Amino acid sequence: MKVLVTGAGGYIGSVLVGVLGEKGVVAGRPIQALAVADRHLDDLPDGVEPIAGDLGSDAVRTAIADFAPDVTFHLAAVPGGAAEADYDSGKRVNLDAALGLFETLAGMAPGREAPPVVVYASTVAVYGTSLPELVTPATPLRPPITYGAHKLACEILLADFSRRKVLDARSLRLPGIVARPRAPSGLVSAFMSDILHALAAGESFTCPVGPNSTAWWMSARRCAENLVHAAGMDLRSADPARAWPLPVLRLTMAEVVQTLSRIYGADRERLVRYAPQPGVEAVFGRFPKLDDSASRALGLRDDGSAEALVRRALGQPAE
Repeated sequence: MKVLVTGAGGYIGSVLVGVLGEKGVVAGRPIQALAVADRHLDDLPDGVEPIAGDLGSDAVRTAIADFAPDVTFHLAAVPGGAAEADYDSGKRVNLDAALGLFETLAGMAPGREAPPVVVYASTVAVYGTSLPELVTPATPLRPPITYGAHKLACEILLADFSRRKVLDARSLRLPGIVARPRAPSGLVSAFMSDILHALAAGESFTCPVGPNSTAWWMSARRCAENLVHAAGMDLRSADPARAWPLPVLRLTMAEVVQTLSRIYGADRERLVRYAPQPGVEAVFGRFPKLDDSASRALGLRDDGSAEALVRRALGQPAE
């Protein structure tokens, strides 16, 4: 089994590479070779093959074709806020380079016993705002930002490649993944990670959404485990759209703060000042209930509890 991870230098990508190294198995088969692709790659584990450069370049595509992965985890992306601010950059990476990668992988299908598997990191941003009280598989998809539009376009393209049996794709719609390092990320949702780091360290935090705002949460560790699981899912009777939201914990900001207070001390609640920004809350603070039963039936999982989420997100054992 030869495995490729794109966007391996990013937050989720680096966690995924670690999980793959721990497990050593994907879809029931041992990993014989692991390659990682990104513009910048540092501190790679021993035995990992680097493919450094722009995913849209001919050199990188040639290197990927030469490596000929059986399973590809495609995480490389310009994140939401950055893609919204720079349309050309977002389109080049999130749409053009992604399609080029899919076509490169699809070109490997002839003569293979099975087409290459692609696990695609999509986003809940495909749903949009002004959602119903319950989001179901029948809920219309109306991305509110270009990032979500490009992710949805890739979901559709991957479903078509799968229909043609030149790829075996499965798209996972990622929720708010925590806790990203405290550094500029281009993600408007970065506050979801920043509040965890701040309160764990006993620092004050100004929250851009109100205490009753709701979001869909998942730790990076659980996300990586779900991505690995997705590569081996049996999809013979699955929805031909081949796209699923990850199972989530739906939590208010107040519940997250209360959980941090239980773990790190009651004074943490007093460190938070709420200063809701209407634009941020409209997109990241009004998530309704989610029907993720189809995802759970395929073996995908959430973090289990708010405390387990926080502990896992901050690198602690989830008790």
